Amino acid sequence: MKLHWKKRFYVLLLGSCLLTLSGCHGSKALPEFTVPADFDTSRNYNITFWAKNDTNKNQTDVYKKAIEDFETLYPNIKVNMKLYTDYGRIFNDVITNIATGTTPNVCITYPDHIATYMTGKNTVIPLDALFADKKYGLGGSELLYDGPTQEEIIPQFLSECVLEDQHYAIPYMRSTECCYINKTYVEKLGYTLPDILTWDFIWEVSEAATAKNEDGTFILNGQNVMIPFIYKSTDNMMIQMLKQKSAGYSTPEGDINLFNDTTEEILYDVAGHVKSGAFSTFKISSYPANFLNAGQCIFAIDSTAGATWMGADAPLADISEDAFVDFETVVKMVPQFDPEHPQMISQGPSICVFNKADSQEVLASWLFAQYLLTDEVQIGYSQTEGYLPVTSKAQQSSIYLDYLNRSGEDNKTYYSIKIDASTLLLNHTEDTFVTPVFNGSASLRNAAGQLIENVANSVRRHETVDNAYMEQLYADVTALYRLDQKDIASNGKQELGPLPKTAEFLLTALAISWLLILLYVLRDFVKKRKRH
Repeated sequence: MKLHWKKRFYVLLLGSCLLTLSGCHGSKALPEFTVPADFDTSRNYNITFWAKNDTNKNQTDVYKKAIEDFETLYPNIKVNMKLYTDYGRIFNDVITNIATGTTPNVCITYPDHIATYMTGKNTVIPLDALFADKKYGLGGSELLYDGPTQEEIIPQFLSECVLEDQHYAIPYMRSTECCYINKTYVEKLGYTLPDILTWDFIWEVSEAATAKNEDGTFILNGQNVMIPFIYKSTDNMMIQMLKQKSAGYSTPEGDINLFNDTTEEILYDVAGHVKSGAFSTFKISSYPANFLNAGQCIFAIDSTAGATWMGADAPLADISEDAFVDFETVVKMVPQFDPEHPQMISQGPSICVFNKADSQEVLASWLFAQYLLTDEVQIGYSQTEGYLPVTSKAQQSSIYLDYLNRSGEDNKTYYSIKIDASTLLLNHTEDTFVTPVFNGSASLRNAAGQLIENVANSVRRHETVDNAYMEQLYADVTALYRLDQKDIASNGKQELGPLPKTAEFLLTALAISWLLILLYVLRDFVKKRKRH
């Protein structure tokens, strides 16, 4: 009898082993989420929240206070926060955890990334039903806090969260890119800043700033280093230039139009200015702010979310105090080809909610995600950088308007450059645009920047940039980001594709562990059978 039960045990163990191994990649599909009629407050919930923060402690403090205040309102919901240094790490870990069925509950991320998360069936919750729920939806009657209604979320920002005709996220903060300028140097070179920068103006001034003294130092700053124009995000640079020229990039259906004649013209232009020393990128030279603050750069293009690092009085900086140079800092829109019809990219993190087998747990997660749109959280976080609150409710509040009106009172909360950056986006929200989102749009974005980076590096290595080079460049970048594969532009209909290395390692270790367990059990079984 004992042997009979042991055999059954071994069979069950082997079966569970095979189920585990066969179900690793892609995980077991979750049921489609439906909104519960009521939130069960008799239960306790533990939810995980993944967010991004680097060196700005103020942002971490906003998150911590938001969690503390939320848990006071909902003592049966415990929020466990995990902070990451960049969104790429969040993306990789989410993909890994989709494969193992252990995604977070709430995640700060980007729509491009969500499009890839959605390749797992019912992985991310579509939010439209939750938006409209009278009790727990946006502005719902049963909420224990004063959240915004759907109409109070800025339409341009909310529309960025639509994938496959449904909302799969809510916007959290919005930023754009802007040009931080050393106005003192521009005027020293004999130029006057226009109201709206043009690419011609930027290139002309940058070339003028490359002039040197006989001893090799630069005439403009008397230093050995001067990179007149540095761009932080070359993917945004390429995308915005193509948009401003009404050239191809991609379609909502996932068709890739990046490799066109306008792209090639832009790359030749970039090559010329790299060769003269007028232009460089973050990946080649490091943070634009470091050069701007040291008087070694005139035009530094970065996100409005990086404003506290910019300027002679920047409250956050990565250079020593003695390296700072005194100058007048001005914030302008990114350069345009057509100043009469400006175009600048809208960017910034969004919030998605992951599906779970327990619909009550999902509802608890939604209650927290929605809490991040309340005025106190929105205004508190926007004050840490040049972010813009995503609701008209917060933007029009007396507290936020008072914050904007106190620009320049100090170099911390009311740092003028930070508030100027926020005001720029506030005044030009109608001039912003977003790129189509589909499974693979994140790869396409990376490819756009890679074109500029490769050309810049090739020029620095004294390689010839001609038609043959461009053909090979397009082929290399296409292969690198797998842009010729159908699953890249499939609008999320295909499989997840290759797992990240961390997931491969985890699953390999899991398989080996199960194999060792199985061998041990079989060995034990054979031994005992011989005894009998």
